Amino acid sequence: MKRRGFLITFEGIDGSGKTTQLRLTEKYLHQAGFPLLILREPGSIPVAEKIRKILLNKRHRISPLSELLLYLAARAELVDKVIKPALDGGTTVLCDRFYDSTTAYQGYGRCLDIKLINKLNHWAVGESVPDITFLIDVNYQTSLRRRKKKSDRLESESKSFFNRVRRGFLIIAKQERKRIVVIDGDQTANVIFHEVSDCLKQKLKLR
Repeated sequence: MKRRGFLITFEGIDGSGKTTQLRLTEKYLHQAGFPLLILREPGSIPVAEKIRKILLNKRHRISPLSELLLYLAARAELVDKVIKPALDGGTTVLCDRFYDSTTAYQGYGRCLDIKLINKLNHWAVGESVPDITFLIDVNYQTSLRRRKKKSDRLESESKSFFNRVRRGFLIIAKQERKRIVVIDGDQTANVIFHEVSDCLKQKLKLR
């Protein structure tokens, strides 16, 4: 039987540099011979990409509950159609955001019920739980400085919102110490990736 693939996720507030670390990890694991699939959340498949456009469009006024359910719908579809089959087939999946973002943004950021969100998250993903999550942690000022000039609906939120989201990520990381690796995102991309690759060597038994 084929070995199940690894699910590796990258988290952090907008502008943290998580996408850069995902791309460096992709190159690293490709050279190590891992079959890979690169995804982003929400998105990566037609239905989820349409939901992404709705969620990020600044013209839409979406209630916190509706926002939560849209993210969950996109994730459930992606897991069912892509992530679970890939993992079952031995492919390692690298995903730019996953359910920790929903807990941080909609739970801590929007102040929705955390326990309910945790139940819904796990209902949406089933057994497709990340093996490793890298949380690239930066403060609001660093986040703001690194973002592109044209902001989407989520990026346009207030400083207090992003401070709540960041705090949420750090609380989640304390609760999930075995899975989540917190890295100081104020370091250079190469220094951050050195920490990422050290963790990958240990967790994936790489030489």
